[in-house]
Amino acid sequence: MTSGSTIRVKNNGYSVHSRLIGEKVEARVYAERVEVWYAQRCVESLPRLRGEGKHRIDYRHIIDWLVRKPGAFENYRYREELFPTSRFRVAYDLLKREHSANRASREYLSILHEAAREGEAGVDAALGELIRQSRVVNLEAVRELMASGTSSEAWKRVEVDAVDLANYDALLEEEEVMSC
Repeated sequence: MTSGSTIRVKNNGYSVHSRLIGEKVEARVYAERVEVWYAQRCVESLPRLRGEGKHRIDYRHIIDWLVRKPGAFENYRYREELFPTSRFRVAYDLLKREHSANRASREYLSILHEAAREGEAGVDAALGELIRQSRVVNLEAVRELMASGTSSEAWKRVEVDAVDLANYDALLEEEEVMSC
């Protein structure tokens, strides 16, 4: 275990819960996963990274620490890993456009903290609605949309365009067929 909440396994970095900082853990490597054991219990099962020099940082592991020290976010080595979806990234960019870097970081981290506590899908959907409606992005607006249920309906809605089967019929009418 390093001094932060990351461990190195087969030359790759993985985040673990911050309560394990300073503790001795055991990593068991399998074909598809890495298990983290502490006090003879499996406390984490992570997808195994292939190759070397890669990292997998789960914002849920470090969000409590980051919320207490928001100034660290701007220069955090693995900052790009703290945008679970593109909507979170867009929200952060909008916050930076409207506020100072420090204020934008604090507001974004509070939204990310809400995602860790209340569910990433709901917060993601709320951010999507705020962005779509060109509304102000902040924690209060996210909570308001989540409470109203408006955001949850938006991410459940799936629209599929009708398929024009004439295009497929035209392929079948081709006389020349290539074979490998």
